[in-house]
Amino acid sequence: MSRVEPLRRPPRLGPGARVAVVAPSGPVPEERLQAGLDTLRGWDLDPMAAPHVLDRHGEFDYLAGTDADRAADLQAAWCDPAVDAVICARGGYGVQRMVDLLDWPAMRAAGPKVFVGFSDITALHEAFAARLGLVTLHGPMAAGIDFLKNTRAQEHLKATLFAPETVRTLASDGTALVPGRARGVTLGGCLALLAADLGTPHARPSARGGLLCLEDVGEEPYRLDRYLTQLSRAGWFDGVSGLLLGSWAQCGPYEKVRALLADRLGGLGVPVAEQFGFGHCDGALTVPFGVTAELDADAGTLTLDEPALS
Repeated sequence: MSRVEPLRRPPRLGPGARVAVVAPSGPVPEERLQAGLDTLRGWDLDPMAAPHVLDRHGEFDYLAGTDADRAADLQAAWCDPAVDAVICARGGYGVQRMVDLLDWPAMRAAGPKVFVGFSDITALHEAFAARLGLVTLHGPMAAGIDFLKNTRAQEHLKATLFAPETVRTLASDGTALVPGRARGVTLGGCLALLAADLGTPHARPSARGGLLCLEDVGEEPYRLDRYLTQLSRAGWFDGVSGLLLGSWAQCGPYEKVRALLADRLGGLGVPVAEQFGFGHCDGALTVPFGVTAELDADAGTLTLDEPALS
């Protein structure tokens, strides 16, 4: 059985680094995009908006332009040698429609660089891991309200980008759903997207050997149950080392969500940390995927063996 392996770390950013902002999923409000670009400029970065970042699909208003244009923006940014990082503008829905339009060999040849996003971007985190072998950052997006209005989210992402050695330990305010310590390689993201990825080209066979991070937004408990049960039936949790549970915003009363998580995940026999402070929540932490780390569920900490970026 294959295991989750540590991935190649991209270089950290420095002053003046060129950052491309792309919209692989949903449409982006212009005022939020401009506010995000201003924030990045305030970090002494050189942000540029991709050509189609403000597009709207002519028929499906939940998409930021056509699949081909969204893919072209991401690929062009990634393959541009002047670009040091690619940050998604927002999530929503749409990555699954464009991910197989990308020229993965060309992107692999372009070399490692920083990639940031979460939510629907989970499908790209999985693709970057499987097809490029690169560490990616599950973190706030440039035009996200949770990013624009929250200093903690901004500062944690900034520290991860510029001085990753200062944030090698991620500390949450949560508790242990299942106590204990575990070591493994970080992976995960939005629960619904991980379930939807099953059976697709290059999909990970399981989270064996991994520290699996899970969160979601706007899903009723029975739908969360469906995703967790589907992943379980597919053997995706077999051999997982531990779990970190992030936010479950708009998923119903937390006590019901917590009971469901305990029911579906408590029997795995591994440590599970809850309310870990990543995902769709205020002050969301930036979590690198593809790095070896130790989870202490009782203390609510995740300690990386080495900084997220080189």
